[in-house]
Amino acid sequence: MQRSGYADMPLHYGHVPPWLAERMVKLSRAIIENIVYDYGKDEVLRRLSDPFWFQSLGCVIGMDWHSSGITTTVMGALKKAINPLSHEIGIYVCGGRGKFSRQTPDELIKIADKKSLNGNDLVYKSRFTAKIDNTAIQDGFQLYLHSFILTDQGNWTVVQQGMNQQTSQARRYHWHSPQIKSFLEEPHTSIYGQNQGQILNLTHKDAASSKEGIIRLTQETPHLMLEEIKKIVMPKHHELRSSDVNLKRLGAMLAVAHEKQFRDFEPLLMLEGVGPRTVQSLALVSEVIHGTPTRFSDPARFSFAHGGKDGHPLPVPVKTYDETISFLRDNIEKSKMGVSDKNNALKALVKVSQAQENDFIPNNNFEDIVEKERSDSWKYGGRTVFGNAKKPHHLKITQLNLFD
Repeated sequence: MQRSGYADMPLHYGHVPPWLAERMVKLSRAIIENIVYDYGKDEVLRRLSDPFWFQSLGCVIGMDWHSSGITTTVMGALKKAINPLSHEIGIYVCGGRGKFSRQTPDELIKIADKKSLNGNDLVYKSRFTAKIDNTAIQDGFQLYLHSFILTDQGNWTVVQQGMNQQTSQARRYHWHSPQIKSFLEEPHTSIYGQNQGQILNLTHKDAASSKEGIIRLTQETPHLMLEEIKKIVMPKHHELRSSDVNLKRLGAMLAVAHEKQFRDFEPLLMLEGVGPRTVQSLALVSEVIHGTPTRFSDPARFSFAHGGKDGHPLPVPVKTYDETISFLRDNIEKSKMGVSDKNNALKALVKVSQAQENDFIPNNNFEDIVEKERSDSWKYGGRTVFGNAKKPHHLKITQLNLFD
């Protein structure tokens, strides 16, 4: 199994308010259903094992863009969104944070009995993945969340997270069953967290001689470091900065959403009557659904779909959020009946936005873009944990523009 990266997530405390949590569940359900419809249930597992896509999903549903809470929030929303549909889409979410993680074995046995799977084997894998990340990789992070996602065919992904209270950081670990050759030789799809320096990784293939006894290991100097392939360091600053996003991608998407000439492409005609702000959200959501893995190297960009609960980079535009959910739900129902016009429009949004990136040269107006989004948020029912967005007394910016 290949590692795909490291990144820090600063530990954040607080909660997701009910008005946002219920929308997160609805949007997560719509996104997963669209992925299953177009790409199959195993693709859902593959994406959940990708830390970049996972972080992007958390951003697009309105969680704080860099917070450790993304893991808890996304997995909580997915469990509520997917399990009621398990009989239809063939995906199950087990476990969770704290006491819910300890319910994983019982949940797996029940599912295995229903689907004629090897329940004892699934329980073993659940416990062993947790033990490896909690014990075999001595990186200073103690697990507090363990989620086991599986299909009715027995394929699975594990997402689990540990915290290091001394550094106030969290690390998320990803596993994916189809890529695993041996549990004891580099089984992770990815470990998502900042490099902490030298760590003891008993799962590395070169550590075979060190597996003979943990007592002997305590007398040795840890000499194996997790190899960095991709590295994301989620910063501690709460405000979103231009350095946190790919401005070329963001600017091209804003142009397609807000400049009328881009809306004349035939596949996008199904978006006629949909406001520019909703098109902006749909463009980012459709990229989460249809984008290729290389598109998620800047997860923070996806927070321009529905903001964040704390108002960074903008308050959650509740009206836009609801319109996005409605569009996706209608797309799913029509797709089931063989009508693909809205689905084609979503795919076209991704293609048109990417095509505009080729000749797009961003300017230095990022802070103005954020200010404009915040100034306009009251129009779209902008809301945060602190209250509703207010209409500003003075408006300076009249158009979203990242290009001259």
